[in-house]
Amino acid sequence: MASIFLKYGIPSIDTDAVYHKLLAEGGSMTRELVDAFGTDILDADGKVNRKKLGSAVFGHENTPALLHTLNTITHKYVMARTHEMVNALSKTKAPAVLIDAPQLFEAGIEKECDLVIGVLADREVRISRILQRDGITREAALKRINAQKDDHFFLSSCHHILFNNGDLAQLEREILQFMENYRVGV
Repeated sequence: MASIFLKYGIPSIDTDAVYHKLLAEGGSMTRELVDAFGTDILDADGKVNRKKLGSAVFGHENTPALLHTLNTITHKYVMARTHEMVNALSKTKAPAVLIDAPQLFEAGIEKECDLVIGVLADREVRISRILQRDGITREAALKRINAQKDDHFFLSSCHHILFNNGDLAQLEREILQFMENYRVGV
């Protein structure tokens, strides 16, 4: 989706990529994660191993509290870096900046956005895409989907919804219609 917006002059910031870069860099976020979850989350090079961190957080009786701790630590670093990137992009001729943030509402960043776009697809389409992309079992895909906010949340919380049930050409038509309706970049 971000590549379609970029095609029309709107750059994006992928907050998952920001998170992964911060983990690779080490630094303050890593120190806070180690303080919260112990040194068992580190690999041999002293970097956070995402699988080990996931094991420290998920599948426990107190997972909701552990996840809250994880998000409290990581969101502030991811959002600080995202703000830096938005500020840099705002100095360019870009008509807007897209923030691709799966945890947008959890991080509270939606309050800073002029428009919040949700992207929805039918449940079976999502399951199929996860199975194809990640090579996991249907049961594992369902656990991921069931852990997410439901469609009603996004329909009531976003300014606009893009429905991504078709191919990229269909999604591009939806994006162009959105850009025209909201006078973004066109």
